Amino acid sequence: MTGFLAVIGRELHLALRGGGDVLTLVLFFVIIGVVVPFAVGPDQALLARLAPGVVWIAAFLAMLLGLDRLFRADNEDGTLILLRQADLPFAAIVAAKVMAHWLVSALPLIVASPMLAVLLAMDLEAFGRTVLSLLVGTPALAAFGAVGAAITVSIRRGGLIAPVLIAPLCVPVLIFGVGAIATGPGPDQSGPALLFLAALSLMALALAPFAAAFAITSGED
Repeated sequence: MTGFLAVIGRELHLALRGGGDVLTLVLFFVIIGVVVPFAVGPDQALLARLAPGVVWIAAFLAMLLGLDRLFRADNEDGTLILLRQADLPFAAIVAAKVMAHWLVSALPLIVASPMLAVLLAMDLEAFGRTVLSLLVGTPALAAFGAVGAAITVSIRRGGLIAPVLIAPLCVPVLIFGVGAIATGPGPDQSGPALLFLAALSLMALALAPFAAAFAITSGED
């Protein structure tokens, strides 16, 4: 457990040392919320209907910006080879990196979500569902992103390929994430959607570290 926490601490230290990457993610997330009202007009009712989809698309695109740094720098300086020789299983090391990636790339977006709620005319109830759905669903985006980053870590310009690989995996997360927020005519489906979202995150977090570790070791071998 000490080694696992040490890897998380190392990743957080490296990610926050400059601070610019985290700020870029948050600004990108907020800018999408700023642009949408100009694109669709000032209709408050229309903005409120579009808000769940806008929030999740903004979160997905913002988290893609941090994928390339997840494994590439460690691969280039040889750190991944050393990590494979550690006493801690390599899949556990990858899991620690995924957790650190979520803390750096997703948690700041959740903290910044009130700004999007104001810009997109969300009411308090919708905002509460938005925060809950992001907390439950973004771990799946981080896990799927780790798999894409691991597959392309040894490929030149792999950071451009990883989003294409993980996009099909992330579509169900976006669907259930929006469904956990949006309300419409008929029975309320937000509860079941949130449960499906939680199941996707649990499945992704359980399987992605092993898949990413296998992709990295296979690429190096």
